[in-house]
Amino acid sequence: MENRAHALVAGIFVILLSIAVGLVATWFSGDNIQRVSYLVVTKESVSGLNPQSSVHYRGVLIGKVEDIEFDPEDSQQILVQISVNENVNLQNTVYAQLGYQGVTGLAYIQLNDDGIGTGKLPSHARIPMRRSLFDEVTVSGQHLLTNVNKLVLKMNHLLSDDNQTHIAQILQNIDKATKNFEGIASHLQPVLESFTELTTESGFLVKRLDQLLGEINMAMNKANQKEGIFDSLAESAQELAVTIPELRKLSNNIARNSNNFDRVLQQLEENPQSLIFGRPSTQPGPGEEGFVPPKGIQQ
Repeated sequence: MENRAHALVAGIFVILLSIAVGLVATWFSGDNIQRVSYLVVTKESVSGLNPQSSVHYRGVLIGKVEDIEFDPEDSQQILVQISVNENVNLQNTVYAQLGYQGVTGLAYIQLNDDGIGTGKLPSHARIPMRRSLFDEVTVSGQHLLTNVNKLVLKMNHLLSDDNQTHIAQILQNIDKATKNFEGIASHLQPVLESFTELTTESGFLVKRLDQLLGEINMAMNKANQKEGIFDSLAESAQELAVTIPELRKLSNNIARNSNNFDRVLQQLEENPQSLIFGRPSTQPGPGEEGFVPPKGIQQ
């Protein structure tokens, strides 16, 4: 009986000790901390992320991933349920990104915000996920590889046999044009020298014009003086005003005499003997005494 009593006591002690150890372990594991649930929403891949993965806010561990599933209302969307310590104050502008631990490829949730939030994020709210730096590099790398592939295809087309022939012809034409340009440059050299001489002569001409303008200014100053050129011009103008009418009369007389002389010459051409016998008498006209009508005209 005593052995059974000792065994029963020992069994009860072991059970109580196990319960105490379990309670202590639960206490130190932090399970007694109150948590708030949120849903991280994304349409990107979440490879490397698993339940129990850690959740960080600005680099500080604040929770863990509880579950990962597809959105029943949108099959293209993934819902990641996370639990966060209750004492963490998340703003309503918070967003999530995937972070990766070293070379293991294991992912975790990294929460950040833009610092412009206007209130606390309510529990069970949805948090949008943005592309991480790694995702951006991956997408950019894919675009870069696509562009490089297109560039290689275009280079292959550019360096085809036909295009190589055309490029060779273009290079030959460029070489010919270069040689022709050298000849043109040699022809242009005298022109440039002439232009230099012309520039020098233009400088001399400008200086001469300056001197001429100075002389004109001096002449104008003299003209403004008393008994100057303008006074002489005024006197000459008065003399011309008197002389011009006389010249006009003389010109009219010369014109009349010239007309008379023309008539005399015409008469001499028609009747040269008048120069010896004198001017013939004028024949009487119709109605005058002695008028004789021409033959063939009846009276």
